[in-house]
Amino acid sequence: MTQPAESKPVAVPGPEDSSGFLCPGHLLPGLGGHKIGDFWQWAYSDLLSNRNRSVLAEYFVGVALGVVEKPRVEWDAVDLRYRGVNIEVKSSAHCQSWPQKKLSPILFSIRKAICWEAATGEYKGEPTRSSDVYIFCVHTEQQTARAKISVYDVATWQFYIVPTKRLNEEFGGAKSLGISSVQRLADACTFGGLKAAVDSVLLANSAAERN
Repeated sequence: MTQPAESKPVAVPGPEDSSGFLCPGHLLPGLGGHKIGDFWQWAYSDLLSNRNRSVLAEYFVGVALGVVEKPRVEWDAVDLRYRGVNIEVKSSAHCQSWPQKKLSPILFSIRKAICWEAATGEYKGEPTRSSDVYIFCVHTEQQTARAKISVYDVATWQFYIVPTKRLNEEFGGAKSLGISSVQRLADACTFGGLKAAVDSVLLANSAAERN
C-alpha cells in the first residue's frame, strides 16, 4: 500500500518585501479583510498636516536623489544619506490643514539637537546640526481650497539647498529661519533640477575643503 505523501507546511508570505517595505495588500489579522493599505489611507490621507507634509517633502527629495530603496527610519540622526553625505530636509507651507484667517509665514526649524542614532538606540554628543546639507522645501500654494490637492503635486514646491557649514557661520545657535534668510543663502530650484543643484553644492563644498 502506497503511503500518502507527507504534506509540507504552506509558506505564508510576511507583510514585508525583501527591502523591508510593508506590502499594502497584506491583510491585517482579525480585522475582517482590512489591509495595511487601508490603514495607510485612514491615517495619512491628510498630506497637508505638518507631520505628513514633512515626510512627503523627504520623499520628494529622496526620489530626486534616488535614495528611497529602503523604508524611512523614524527619528534617525539625519533624514537622508546620499553619496556619503548627510542631508536634513525641512518643509514649510502657507496653507495648513486647519481653518486659517491668514496664510502662515514660511519658517523652518534649524535648532541644534543631540543626535539619536537609530542603529544603536542611543543619544550621542553635544547639541549640533548633524547633517552636512539642509534642503528647505516650500509648498508654494496660497489657496487653501486647492492646497489639500496640490500638496502632493511636486510642481507646487520649491527647494533650496544650503550647506550646514554656512548655516553655522551665519546663524550660529539660531533655532529658526525665515524664507527671506533662506533666499539670501540659496536660489530656488524645482524638483526637476533638484539633483543637479544638490550635486553642485556638494561639488563646491568638496572644492572648498581641498583649498
